[in-house]
Amino acid sequence: CARDLIGDEPFAVLLPDELLWNPASPCLAQMTKTYEAKGGNVIAVLEVPEAHTDRFGIVDPGLIEGAVTEVKGLIEKPKGKAPSRLAAVGRYILQPEVMDLLGKGERGAGNEIQLTDAMAKLIGVQPFHAQTFDGMRHDCGDKAGFIQANIALALERPDIAGEVRAFIAGL
Repeated sequence: CARDLIGDEPFAVLLPDELLWNPASPCLAQMTKTYEAKGGNVIAVLEVPEAHTDRFGIVDPGLIEGAVTEVKGLIEKPKGKAPSRLAAVGRYILQPEVMDLLGKGERGAGNEIQLTDAMAKLIGVQPFHAQTFDGMRHDCGDKAGFIQANIALALERPDIAGEVRAFIAGL
């Protein structure tokens, strides 16, 4: 749907069900530094427990340089042994060629058109790296995670933290 807005320019995707919080160094700022240094495609990742790898797109890692990992492959919600515990967490800087791949309408996991599958086809064709996010992740696609995110951020605000703490203590 956004193809005409993007044209031939790189673009960022920020999925709304993930809140990645680091006010001192936002996720997209961390990714932009990697993009400026490496070019190509950059995704944000976090290390997840092995038992949760089937919930995410997982990176098949290559060369690791600090918080930046070369992406040799991406597997959407792997069944069985995952190639790593580096999970894509809903922030991407992508090249416009991914739109052509999505436009083919090929279906993947859940019989859905998967952005992860289209991105995987760019690996080896364009530079592709994962930036391990330095910050807090909240899964706002989960009802409890949404509430937890709101509470966590409310507790960081001096103007309402006291009221929120008192409310929680009263429960």
